[in-house]
Order: sequence, then C-alpha cells, then structure tokens
Amino acid sequence: MDSPIRGILLKCFSVLVFTVMAAIVKSTSDGGLGVPPGQQVFFRSFFAIPVILVWLTWRGELRTGLRTNRPMEHFYRGIAGTCAMALNFWALALLPFPEAIAIGYAAPLLVVVFAAMFLGENVRLFRLSMVALGLSGVLIVLSPQIGLAGAEPDFRRTLGAVVALGGAACAALAQVFVRKMVQEEKTAAIVFWFSATSSVLGLLTVPFGWVMPDATTLALLIATGLLGGMGQILLTSAYRFGEASLIAPFDYVSMILSVAIGWFLFNEAATPVMLAGASIVILAGILIIWRERQLGLERNRQRKAMTPQG
Repeated sequence: MDSPIRGILLKCFSVLVFTVMAAIVKSTSDGGLGVPPGQQVFFRSFFAIPVILVWLTWRGELRTGLRTNRPMEHFYRGIAGTCAMALNFWALALLPFPEAIAIGYAAPLLVVVFAAMFLGENVRLFRLSMVALGLSGVLIVLSPQIGLAGAEPDFRRTLGAVVALGGAACAALAQVFVRKMVQEEKTAAIVFWFSATSSVLGLLTVPFGWVMPDATTLALLIATGLLGGMGQILLTSAYRFGEASLIAPFDYVSMILSVAIGWFLFNEAATPVMLAGASIVILAGILIIWRERQLGLERNRQRKAMTPQG
C-alpha cells in the first residue's frame, strides 16, 4: 500500500527515536558511572526484544516471523552489526555528538563499495564518483581530529574518529549481509535474530568491566533498548508505505537533530568544518539515491515498452 506521506512521517519518527537513543547512550558514557560499550550493547539489544515480540504478535507473525533457514548468516550479520553498535557507542563517548553522527554517514557510501566487492553488484562511474565525493566529506569532518585542519590533534578525539569510522565500516558490512539475506529471509526474522545475537555477544563482555548502574542509569539503559525496538519497527514500517528512494533521504534529518541535541544537552557546538563535511556527505548520499531512482524508473519504462514476446 503506497502512502508516501505516511512513510516519510514514520521514517522521520524513526530517525528521531534513534537519535534520542544515541543521546541517551552518550549520557550513560560521559556522566555517572561511565557504562562501557559492551554493557550498553546488551541493554540496547536485550530490551528491544520484548518490543519486537509484541509487534510480531500484534501482526500475527510471531510463529512465521522468527523462522529461519540460514542461522549462520544471521550469526555473521550479528557479529558485524554488534561490532558496529559497540564502536558507534564508544565513539559517542569520545566525540562531540554531531561529529559522531556525521562520521556515521560514511556507512551508506561504504555499502556501495562492499556490495561491489562481496556481492558482485555492478557499480557505475556515477556512483563511484559520488562515493569519492562523500568520502572526501568524511575526511573533512575527520580533519580536525587527525591534525589536517591546522589544529593540534587530541588523542581522545583522534581515537574517537578512528573508532567512528570503524563503526561505519562494520555497519556497511552488516547492511551487505542484510542485502543478501532479504532475498530469502523475512524482515522480522532478521530484526529479531540480530537483537538476540547482539544480546548474547554483549553479555560476553561482562568480564571486561561492567559497572553496577544506579537506578537512573539503569532506567536510561533500559530505555535505549525500548527506543531501539520502537525505532526498528518504525523504520521497517516506513518502507511499507513508500519507495526506498523516496524514504531513504530522510535519514539525514538526524544531522539537524544531532546539532540541536549536542547544543542543548551536551553544550557541544557544531563547527563550520564539521557542517561543511557533513553537507558534502549528505549531498553525495542524496545524489546516489536520486540516480538509483532514475535508473529504476528507466527500467520500469523499458519493461512496460517490451512486447509479450520481448
């Protein structure tokens, strides 16, 4: 059922929920007890599971939605996704909020590269050019952290930049796994088994220094899971009401939200260099989506023009 406005609204709500979730993760990293990333991953994943199960039950898909014929592919996707989550959470503790979000925009660009490498997808010159443009924007965002903008590099922020870029690479790899899996696996199964896998992997980090949270921190950690589950449902639902090429660009609403949250909650001002770099990355991402939409429309026109014998 096509309802583009509804799809766009659901997408924007999902972006809002995920951005608020990221802000909560940062607050539990920076203040209070300093919750480590592995513990944050566990709470984010484990407490998303009840939300997902309630959603599947409401849709009548609980039995069929969790069935899988490819458990190892879910496991590999889970490892890549969990690494991405842990690295992104660590980056939030090390970097200003808007910068951590902006560097994460490298993930969709890296998906293009990884899809060509691992899935054999045909990548044309236009997409490669836009990937190069987008990565140049990422380099601009990174430049103050790695000493390329005339600023003295700070070890904490340099480490944060490297960690955030690693998180983007792992997120891109996880998306490549998902691209392959969606051909045979239900979306519900992909979402559920990722949460289950990342919960187990997060729990395995207990020996590496979990902390005993106070009541407020515990409530915030549980909230990350509930919000993560809600965000995933909103995101999944958004693509049921509109074409991906129309819905996907609204991912970049998170840039506006992250600048506002960084300013009001963490007293972190977005720098002109960061905004310039992020703008280039966003432009490249939107141009890739626009080009894919044009190619899709052209393919549809060609199919309609073919005779039954053609």
